[in-house]
Amino acid sequence: MSLPLSTRKSWVELNPKYSIRRQCRLAGISRSDIYYQPAIETEMNLALMRLIDEQYLRHPEFGYPRMTDWLQDKGYPVNHKRVARLLRIMGLQAITPGPHTSKPAPEHKIYPYLLRNMTIDQVGQVWSTDITYIPMRYGFMYLTAVIDWHSRYVLAWELSNTMESLFCVDALKHALTKGTPKIFNTDQGAQFTSEDFTEVLLDKNIAISMDGRGRALDNVFIERLWWTVKYEDIYPKSYSDGHVLYNGLNRYFDYYNMERKHSALDKRTPFEVFSGATIH
Repeated sequence: MSLPLSTRKSWVELNPKYSIRRQCRLAGISRSDIYYQPAIETEMNLALMRLIDEQYLRHPEFGYPRMTDWLQDKGYPVNHKRVARLLRIMGLQAITPGPHTSKPAPEHKIYPYLLRNMTIDQVGQVWSTDITYIPMRYGFMYLTAVIDWHSRYVLAWELSNTMESLFCVDALKHALTKGTPKIFNTDQGAQFTSEDFTEVLLDKNIAISMDGRGRALDNVFIERLWWTVKYEDIYPKSYSDGHVLYNGLNRYFDYYNMERKHSALDKRTPFEVFSGATIH
């Protein structure tokens, strides 16, 4: 195309009628040029979202009423409506029963939870995925990852500045190049209940397990991953833009998989445990 890249990038809408992938194809631009631009909020909202993110890692039982009270106690003049909106943008909900900010799409099929009282002691027995909010210096993005429960090995990850399902499907397809799990566990978010996502699993005869609504701790291993990556990399680095964030996370996940030893793995790395097993 003869028009400048900046002009063509301006055509793409982040809350569009058509998918970001289709818009990028029509505009003749790379999807990463759009996906790695941080989503923007006001400076105050970004500060509040950073505080909310840290507090949610400590207290995932906090819904918007308790989170509002906590922020007000710290001197921030916020109301429930504002905090509920920020939680919704961040994709967060309390793990306890009650009103939630994140809901599955009503037309999507919900699969039963298959992991209750199950002992996870083999590589490839259970994989899972989730999405987390990533605060940045001048905006925010979303990170999704696929993890093997037994080894804690991060099989794949992707970044996006929207919550549409495409980057989750991309991470899933990438993970499946490294093996095929018996069970794949997610929450009931619309990204994971979408046909685009579940059909990839069903085509490979992988059993689908979904957490009960508001039960983030059913996906405990990936919740621990979010804690680790944020406190060891995201918060200290305070990345400035999406491409720098991508490169930083690429380095961090290499370190996490290949060098970071886990006490729960007998002081072995996730890669040592994952590569020591054969996945069919």
